[in-house]
Amino acid sequence: MNKHIKSVTVETTDLSRRSFLVGTAATGLVLGYAGVPGIGEALAAPQNFEPSVWYAIAPDGLVTVTCGKADMGQHIASTMAQIVAEELGAKWSDMRVQLASNDPKFNDPVLGAQITGGSWSTMMNFEAMSRAGAAGRMALTEGAAAAMGVPASELVVRDSMISHPKSKKAMSFADVVKSGKATKTFTPDELKAIKLKTPEQYTMIGVSVPQLDIPAKTNGTAKYGIDVMIPGMAYGAVVTPPVRFGATVKSVDDSAAKKVPGFIKAVTLDDKTGTTSGWVVAVAGTYANAKKAAQALKIAYDGGPNAKVSSQSLLDEAMRLQKQEDSGQFFVKDGDPAAAFGTAAKVLEAEYTTSINIHAPMEPMNATAEFKGEILHIYSGNQFATRSGAIAAGAAGIDPKFVVMHQMWLGGGFGRRLDADMMIPAVQAAKAIGKPVKVIYTRENDMTMDFSRPLTYQKVKAGVDGDGKLVALSHDVVSAWPTARWGIPDFLTPSVDKKGPLDSFTVNGADFFYTVPNHHVRAIKNEMAHNATPSGQLRSVAPGWTFWAVESMIDEIAAAAGKDPAQFRISLLDGAGKNDGGAQRLRNTLLAAMGLAGYGSRKLPKGEGMGVACVSSQERATASWTACVAHVAVAPSGEVTVKKLTVATDVGTQVHPDNIRAQVEGAALWGLSLAMYEKATLKDGGIEQTNFDSYTPLRMSQVPEVAIAVIANGEKATGVGEPAVTVIAPAIGNAIFNASGARVRALPITAEAVKSAMKA
Repeated sequence: MNKHIKSVTVETTDLSRRSFLVGTAATGLVLGYAGVPGIGEALAAPQNFEPSVWYAIAPDGLVTVTCGKADMGQHIASTMAQIVAEELGAKWSDMRVQLASNDPKFNDPVLGAQITGGSWSTMMNFEAMSRAGAAGRMALTEGAAAAMGVPASELVVRDSMISHPKSKKAMSFADVVKSGKATKTFTPDELKAIKLKTPEQYTMIGVSVPQLDIPAKTNGTAKYGIDVMIPGMAYGAVVTPPVRFGATVKSVDDSAAKKVPGFIKAVTLDDKTGTTSGWVVAVAGTYANAKKAAQALKIAYDGGPNAKVSSQSLLDEAMRLQKQEDSGQFFVKDGDPAAAFGTAAKVLEAEYTTSINIHAPMEPMNATAEFKGEILHIYSGNQFATRSGAIAAGAAGIDPKFVVMHQMWLGGGFGRRLDADMMIPAVQAAKAIGKPVKVIYTRENDMTMDFSRPLTYQKVKAGVDGDGKLVALSHDVVSAWPTARWGIPDFLTPSVDKKGPLDSFTVNGADFFYTVPNHHVRAIKNEMAHNATPSGQLRSVAPGWTFWAVESMIDEIAAAAGKDPAQFRISLLDGAGKNDGGAQRLRNTLLAAMGLAGYGSRKLPKGEGMGVACVSSQERATASWTACVAHVAVAPSGEVTVKKLTVATDVGTQVHPDNIRAQVEGAALWGLSLAMYEKATLKDGGIEQTNFDSYTPLRMSQVPEVAIAVIANGEKATGVGEPAVTVIAPAIGNAIFNASGARVRALPITAEAVKSAMKA
C-alpha cells in the first residue's frame, strides 16, 4: 500500500495563446515578449558554449539547463534537463538546472510565455527542448570532427563523450568547448528539420534518473521566496479587511503600532491593478514586530458592495442565471437537444454543485521588493512571470520594462502563484519607506484572500432512446470566470454562437469524447461570484467540476437504462466523427483501470461498491487520458470510507516514470481531498475558514490504497500534474451509489448527504 503524498502542480499554454502582450486593465501597462531561441548565437562568455538560451555547456563539461517554468516540487526543471540530455548525449551527472528570470530572451513563440499551468509544461516543451539538445549535439560533433580531423558522420556521442571508433580518438564535451570549435548555427527552419530520436532509441527518456533539484532542497541551498535576504531590508505584515473584495479603508489609527519596537510605517495600499482592495501593510524591522504592529493597527473599513454576500446568495444567483435562456455563451452547440428531448424515451435532469476551495500551499505567500534606482527587483516564487511583471509594475506606477523578476523555488503553487497579489504590498511598502521590504502572509491572510476555486452550479439534462442510447445532452455551467479576471483577451475563447468570448477554463471537459449527436454546453458567468470571490485556477481547473457533473450524469443515465456504467461508457467511446483517436485512448485507460481494480470480477460485501469514471483532462486539445475505479464502503450512518483508488493514465511518452507515478498519486489524493473533505464558505462577504482547523484537507490517516497503471505508448508526451484530480470525485460518487443506492450531487460529499440520499 502506497501512502505517501506528493505535492504537484500545473504547467504551459498552446500555440494559439502563446504570443501576446500582457497588460493590466486598470493601468494599461503592457509587458511584451518576442524573443527567438537563438540556437548557436555568439557565445555569452568565452568560456561557455551556449547552443540555446535554454542551456549552456561550461569548459568543465557541466551542462546547465535554464527552466522557464515554475518548479513547485513537480521537478519540471529536472524534466527539462532530462529532455535536453537525451538528444544532447550528455551524462546525467553532468547536468545542472537553474530557473529563468523574466528576461525577454526567455520568452519565445515556440516555448511560449512564462506560465506554469494546465499540465502543459512537458507536453508543450518536449519537442522544442529536444531540438535544442539535438542542435547542441550536432554543433559539438562538428567541432569535434574539425578538431580531430575526421568526418562528423563517423562520430558517436554518448555520456558527454564524442568518439571516433575507427581511429579510437575521442573528445569530451569539455574538450570541445575549450577548443572553441563548436560554432555551428541553426535557423528556425533548420531546427524544425532536425530528425529527432524515435522512442526505441531513447537511453535517457523513460529512465527514473535522480532528480537534480533534490540535493539542494535537502541540504538547504535551494532558495525559496521566503528565504530571500537583502541587506537593510524591512518586513511587512498585511492587514486584510473582513470582506474578500470590494472593501475600502476609511481610516488607520497607528498610535498603538508606534509603540512596537522597530515599527516603521503603516502603508495603505493604493492598488490600481484591481488585484487587492482595502489592504494595509505594517512595516517593521523584523517580521515578528511587523506582525505585532499589524495586530495593533485600528482600521475602519467601508465594506463595499459585497459585504452581505454569502455562499447561498452566490448559489441562488447561479440558479437564477441558469434559468434565463439568453444568459451565457455556447461552448458546444452540436445538433438540437431540445428537439431530441421531445422524442426521447426517457429524460433525466440533475443539478451538481461544488463549493469554494482554497489552495493553501505550504510555503506562505511572500515577495521581496527592492528599488535600485529606477529598476524594481522582485523576488518571489511565481507561476506567471509574464503577467506578474505587469502587475508589479502597475503597483509601482512604472513601465514594466523596468521590472526584474527573480524566480525562486516554490513551496507549492497548485495555481495559487499564478496571481501576484503578494507583490503589491511589498512593492508599495518598499516605495513608501525607501528600502527593500519582504512581505510574508500569515495562513489566515492566505486563506481569506485566496484566489480560490469558484463555487459552481451545473444543470445537466439528458435524453435516451428506447434502446437506452444517449441521444441528447445539455449542460449549463455557472461560475465566476477566473481567466477573464486576468484581462488577457488571448486566453479567452470565441463562443460558437458568436455572442463574444467566453472563459473556456470554466467549461473545459464538458466537450467530452463520448459520441452524443445532440450536445449543447453553455458557459454562464456569475457576476456576483466574479466580483465577491475573485477566483483563480486551482489544480485541475474546470475539469475538476465539469467532469464531476458529466461523469456522474453518465452513471445516472446508465442506471436508468439498466446498463453497466463501465460498459455504457465503452459504447459511447466509439470514436465517431470529431472523437476519432481520443475516444479509443480513453477507452483503453478505462479498460486498464477496470482490469487492475478487478472491476466486476468478484462479489463485494454488503455496503461496498465500485464506481468508474474516465476523463480527457485538461483540455480537449491537450488531453491526458485518465480513468479511475473507486472502491468504497458506506455505513448505515452515511459515513463513507474510500478503500482503494485505481487510476490508469495514458501519458504517451513518459520522461521520468517514478515522477509520473508520484504526480498521478498526488493528483488522485488531491482529488479525494476535494471530493470528501475540503469546503470554504462565504458569509458577510468574507471567507469563514481561516486555518487548517476549519478548512480540512485530506489527512494522512485518511489516505486509501492507491494503485496506478501508466500507459506509455510512445505517442506525444502528455501532462500528468492535474488529470487524476478530476476523475476521483465522480468515481467515488458513482461507487457510493453502487454501494448504497444513494446518489450524491454536491461536493464535498458528506455523511449527512449520503444518509439523506439513502432514505430518498
